[in-house]
Amino acid sequence: MSNENQTLTKKQNIIQVIKFALFSASAGIIQIGSFTLLTELTDWEYIYCYLPSLILSVLWNFTFNRRFTFKSANNVPVAMLKVALFYCVFTPLSTWAGHKLTGMGINDYIVEIGTMAVNLVTEYIYCRFVVYRNSMNTRE
Repeated sequence: MSNENQTLTKKQNIIQVIKFALFSASAGIIQIGSFTLLTELTDWEYIYCYLPSLILSVLWNFTFNRRFTFKSANNVPVAMLKVALFYCVFTPLSTWAGHKLTGMGINDYIVEIGTMAVNLVTEYIYCRFVVYRNSMNTRE
């Protein structure tokens, strides 16, 4: 079931962005919570706290946004692979940037929050126009 070149109304787009932001905020709570636990309870470097927290956040966010924000009946493994491809680019870049920024003395939490903001915007654009482009609102 495909909705080729599906166009959403202005109201549908706004609702979609709001839903994405809210589910992403819940994923952000998971990410910052797990990041904080790892940062405060271990002596691990930034990258070893960042990567597990990012993975937990991505799994949560993918699950809820696919089902409720984009309402996609798309093949889950295919959609997950497309999201994984996004993170094949985002993760090394954000890990490298975070490592460099924290190495320059910038607070780990400031770097983490900035990275999460960039992730929110870029992932929405990628999911909306790549992952779910032709399968939005196909879930019954």
